[in-house]
This record gives sequence, structure tokens and C-alpha cells, in this order.
Amino acid sequence: METFTTPNNTIHADTICAISTAPGTGGIAVVRISGPQATGIADSIWHGSTPLATVRANTATFGRVADPDRPGETLDEAVATVFRAPRSFTGEDTVEISVHGSPFIQREMINLLIRRGCRLAEPGEFTRRAFASGKIDLAQAEAIADVIASDSRGAHRIALSQMRGQFSEKLAEMRSQLLELASLLELELDFSEEDVEFADRSRLLEIARSLKSHVDTLAATFSTGDAIKRGVPVAIIGSPNVGKSSILNKLLGDNRALVSDIPGTTRDTVEDTADIEGITFRFIDTAGIRATDDPVENLGIERSFANIAKARILVWVVTATDLAGNDTTTLTHLHELRDEISRLKSPDTALILAVNKTDLLPTRDHPATLTAAERLGADTAIPLSTVTGENLPLLRHTLHAAATQGISSSANDIIVTNARHYEALRNASSSIDRVIASLTPGHPYPLPGDLIAQDVRETLHHLGSITGTITTPEILSTIFSRFCIGK
Repeated sequence: METFTTPNNTIHADTICAISTAPGTGGIAVVRISGPQATGIADSIWHGSTPLATVRANTATFGRVADPDRPGETLDEAVATVFRAPRSFTGEDTVEISVHGSPFIQREMINLLIRRGCRLAEPGEFTRRAFASGKIDLAQAEAIADVIASDSRGAHRIALSQMRGQFSEKLAEMRSQLLELASLLELELDFSEEDVEFADRSRLLEIARSLKSHVDTLAATFSTGDAIKRGVPVAIIGSPNVGKSSILNKLLGDNRALVSDIPGTTRDTVEDTADIEGITFRFIDTAGIRATDDPVENLGIERSFANIAKARILVWVVTATDLAGNDTTTLTHLHELRDEISRLKSPDTALILAVNKTDLLPTRDHPATLTAAERLGADTAIPLSTVTGENLPLLRHTLHAAATQGISSSANDIIVTNARHYEALRNASSSIDRVIASLTPGHPYPLPGDLIAQDVRETLHHLGSITGTITTPEILSTIFSRFCIGK
């Protein structure tokens, strides 16, 4: 098969087609055709007032679709939109035909186009061609998949920012600084025999430290970005009968978890998601933590401890009456649970103490209750009642604040959500660390200029792998195989 080569990849010089809308029955289905013969093949099945080859670019025209081998028989009435190279998504001539969303029409359209000379597109092939033609870089291509998959305002905002190239622009800025660093070092190597130092070592060190700061700042956002993308995991923990399931039901707006006064009712984790202020949260209602001889309940308690270690936010539910009371056994249990939570949770996991059942306090003595709560080591404590609804909105707001801590609401913020990008940033940080160490005065084992230059080139490689400046066919195949067929 004939192919052509671009700086980024090798692409078949054939014309591809696919259904770009979601599979199944719908009001409209969009058939996308892209490649050198896109308008010619589309014209072979198109009947309208003007041939598509002569239609003005970026305009839509009405007509009908018919199989040339079935004269007088119309498959469907449709609207065709024509995009001309290089001003199209793929950088190639592209035609999008909107037909009625009947599965029969969709199937016949694809079969008809294949018979006229198209090839069925592979997963992500339209986006891959856009990348190969230089319309987008690899980070933007991956962001397109994230935009399609986003199911909350927060995930959508991050993906859209990356798709528009804000992350890529920041990486390009850092690579530009690295290239300056590399060029000065390489120039010294060219004149090494003449003992000429073109680069001011203090300036090089300043550049390297600045780059290190930018790289580490980006990498540090991954934990939050990944959580927002996938749904922030929140474990609701506590002793039996403190109202964990009731709080979960209130947060979900549904009676998802079984509520009972019988201790040990929740013996396994109950999970569901909710959108709070544009962020998706994955709530996990865990089994009540207590000493028990029931083997099944103990299995649930073990899972509760496992979820403490995995959660990004912990909602520890206690009752206002337990905190206000003087029962030594209860208070001892709470402090033992505090120690276990501290041992299991990640250092960056937020701990919210939900002081439930405040409606049972005769004096509603919140200050005294919160003072007692402070001794349990929570980041914040919220007195609330699932009966009266007191402070439930505050709990939702606190969850949102904990999930987005350290990240402003500005659309210009760059947040890393892709594990591949995170790994590349970590590797870049390690290599630039070696550059900094070698350039720092008084280093016990200073490296020669050629080895420092090699570390700079390695940093360039890691940053370039994010945008696809440096990549391999295997990486590309893995990335684009995750896309849907029509994208």
C-alpha cells in the first residue's frame, strides 16, 4: 500500500471512513471521510445541486445519498460538510456526511464507501493523521480523548485547556530554555581543546534550577489532576451506627446505602459517584470499625482499612453525643482509631471529621464538640445532622475545597492528568537534578561538560516525549488504540 512519511510518523496515503457519532440508534449519525480521495469518493454517492468537489470549503450542503449500483434508489437524505486540506482537523481533504441515525443507514453508508474505495479507519486514526500532519501535538491528541471521556465540569475544563495547547506551550517554553543550555554546553565542547568557556556557569545553574522548579510544579499537580479525571476517591469511615450510610445517601441524593440501627449492617463497601460543584467524587461507604468475632464483618472492616490507604479524602464520622460524653471506652476507641487512621492514610490525604447527630445534643454545644474533635487530628471538623440537614451544604463545599486544594479556578492553570506525562516529568526532573549537581560550585564529583550536556539532552528527550517531538511507533500505536474508531 502506498504511504507517505511525515516528521512524526508514517501514514497510509489512502482514504479512510468511519461513523464519528456514538454507536446505536440516534437522530443523526455523522460519517467522516478523510484522505486524498475524500471528495471524489463522496461525490460518487452524492446527489445534490452542486458536486462536493466544487462546494466552497467549510460549508454545508443538502442532498441525498444513493448507491450507483442501485439506480433510482435513495439511501437517505443528508447534509454534507466539506473541509479542504490543509484547513481541516486531519490536515487532509475531509467530508462529513450527516445522515439519519438508523443502524441500517449507518451500516449501508460504511459498506457503500468501502466499495467506492475507502478503508475503514482504525481506532484514533483521524486524530493520528492530525498529529502526523502537524495540526496538533501528542499531548493535544491525548487531551482530545480526555475531552470525549470527561464526565464532569472539572475534568472537562482540564482536558479542554490541554487540547487548546496550554500545556504544550509551557513545555515548549521549557524546551526552549533547555536548548539554550544545551547549545552553550555543546559550543564549549566544540572548542574544548582551546579551553574556552562560552557559558557562564552561574547563568546555566540559574536556568537549570528554574527548569527544575517548573517541572516539579507540573508533576505535583498529577495527584489532583488524576483524581479529578477519574473521580476523587472519598472513604466514609467510622464506628458502627454513627450515620455513615445516612451521610452517603444525603451526598448522593438517593437511598443508595442501607440504613439500620443494628451494628454491622454495612458489612462490605458501598460505592457510588456524585457531582459536587463540577467535580466527580467516588464515595465509598465502609463497614463500621469495631471489635467483633463475626468473620464476615471482620472482612468488611479489613476492607475499610484498605480504603483508608487508597482514599484521597477521608470523611471520619463520629457522633456529637460520643464527643460530648464521658464514656471512657468510647473515647479510648476514638483515639485508637485516630492512631490507626494516621498510620494508614497518605500524608496528602485530607481528613474531614463529620460530627453527626448534633440534633441529639440538648444544648447544641458545637464549640465544645469541635474542641474535642480537634484532639482527633482532623484537618477540619463539621458539626452536622442528617435529620435536620444542618451543615450538609458545608460538607459538600469542604469536600470540593479539599479535592482542589492548591489549584485555583483559573482556566489558565496547567494540571497534569496523564500518567505518561507524569512519568516523563519525573524522569526529566531526575536528569535536570544531575545537571544542577554538576553545575553547583564545590560539588565533590564535578562532571565534565560532555556528560552535563548528555544529561541536558536526556531532559530534552523526556519533555519531547510528552508532545511527540520525540516518540516511537510503538508509543503512538498504544496511545491511539485507546481512541474510538471515528476519532
